Amino acid sequence: MSGRVAPGLGSRIACSAKAYIPRRGTTSSLLSRNSKSSLRKHRLAANTASPLSAVLGPRPLYRSLSSRSGVHSGRGDAPSAERDAEQLVLSDAQRRTIYALSTPPGKAGVAVIRVSGPDALEVWRQVVQTRREGKGKAPERDPEPWKMHRCHVVHPRTQEVLDDGLAVFFKGPKSFTTEDVLELHVHSGRAIISSVLRAIACLPFCRPAERGEFTRRAFEGGRLDLTQVEGLRDLIDAETETQRKLALRNAEGATRARLEHLRKEIIQCMALVEALIDFGEGEDIEEGVYDQARERVQKLRATIAHHLSDNRRGEIMRSGVRLAIFGPPNAGKSSLLNFLAQREAAIVTPVPGTTRDILEVSLDIGGLPVIVADTAGLRHTTDVVEKIGVERARKLVETADIALCVLPANELCVRTRQGRWRLQVPPSLEPLLKLENNYLLLTKTDLLPADNPPPLPKEVWQISLKTGAGTPAFLLGLARLLRQRFNLLSEDGTRVEEPLITHARHRTHLENALGFLDAFLATPPEDVVPAAEELRYAAQAIGKISGLIDVEDILDAVFRDFCIGK
Repeated sequence: MSGRVAPGLGSRIACSAKAYIPRRGTTSSLLSRNSKSSLRKHRLAANTASPLSAVLGPRPLYRSLSSRSGVHSGRGDAPSAERDAEQLVLSDAQRRTIYALSTPPGKAGVAVIRVSGPDALEVWRQVVQTRREGKGKAPERDPEPWKMHRCHVVHPRTQEVLDDGLAVFFKGPKSFTTEDVLELHVHSGRAIISSVLRAIACLPFCRPAERGEFTRRAFEGGRLDLTQVEGLRDLIDAETETQRKLALRNAEGATRARLEHLRKEIIQCMALVEALIDFGEGEDIEEGVYDQARERVQKLRATIAHHLSDNRRGEIMRSGVRLAIFGPPNAGKSSLLNFLAQREAAIVTPVPGTTRDILEVSLDIGGLPVIVADTAGLRHTTDVVEKIGVERARKLVETADIALCVLPANELCVRTRQGRWRLQVPPSLEPLLKLENNYLLLTKTDLLPADNPPPLPKEVWQISLKTGAGTPAFLLGLARLLRQRFNLLSEDGTRVEEPLITHARHRTHLENALGFLDAFLATPPEDVVPAAEELRYAAQAIGKISGLIDVEDILDAVFRDFCIGK
């Protein structure tokens, strides 16, 4: 390409270069007020009428704080003429500095207001006044990063003191969002929080943050990956000890490391295949490379298939085990729900059919999140409303993770003519009892005859909610059942491997990766090009889980593992 300038362009540049456009802040303080005014007029005229701006485009609106908003960096208002001339209405895309209340609203000891963005330091200069530490010492202008400062929070326009609190400045990239971050620790009162938020809103370069925008910036800055973002959200929403531990491991990057290991293994296999495509076996590439790649892919496939065959225990641990209580009317289902919830969650009456709809309560049973659902009594009925409730109860039992059939022991055990005891299950419950996830609980054992009690099965839980007999053993047994059912405990009671999949999104991408690996294994050795593409798709599918997709990793693996052209 030649170094010629387009016709007329050089003359326009030469003419524009002669125009004197002084930089802001370089004007001498010895100039008179009239000379400063004329200089500002000259600057405005040069900026608006300069031919250079027509060639190179308009000045960027988001170049610096003073040029884009006209905010004076010192205390007090800027000169009115310069402020009016440079006042610009910035869009949300240009206002990159965001702020929000980071603690729950309401009365408390401390509220934290977070500010993040390129102008966080300017927010400090506008709203923070540090306390003087000694007599005659001027207040600090710029803060010492990562140090808590005692300060007054003031209004940027009126300099009114809004609160006496603490402030800390995090210099990027050593912050949560990798940007400059300011945290204001003020008293948590509704009036104080509102006044501080309104004061920050007066700064034209700040805007309120969107939902999750601080975490999104941490992801975009490389501080977190998608699995850590999900772990952070789950950690905030955790209600049980199991949920807390699982979410904390994800937030700390345990899932990220395991997924990255799988992805790098696939990239290594792809590097072997790509070497055959690019260089062939005649370029000092050892024989059996393709077979080596197939062998490694088969191991990877077995690992991913193992993670997928976890009975959704990761998703269940995060969202909760769905436990359905069902049985005939007046069997004690609602009383059992109230016992588990330790409160009057359901209405209990001796009238059959009191419960007509599904009532759900979230509980912590043995450290596991359990969503217990009380259902309508299963029986044949002609009542329209009760019939709908019975049908809903049947569907819930069929889809629940655990179904607990509650039967009254005094009605289940009947005497024959010969005086022997016999267990009689209602016919309407027999199809549901054949399901794999169903377990039996006998209630009202206090109503059985004490002199000649019936021989009840030992593998069935037996309780009396009236007297409390058998309830401790039932709670311990239920908690152990849930842990073993979802592979939190092995047969000997020791903890097993924590699940890799905690969201449905993870399962979808891993299933896609498994399909691509199967496609690679089904590809004949002579079709190395489509085989390499299948591995590329598999690596991308796993990379989508954590948000790490980088094709340069393939080149790094090729040059690291092969000595080409030695």
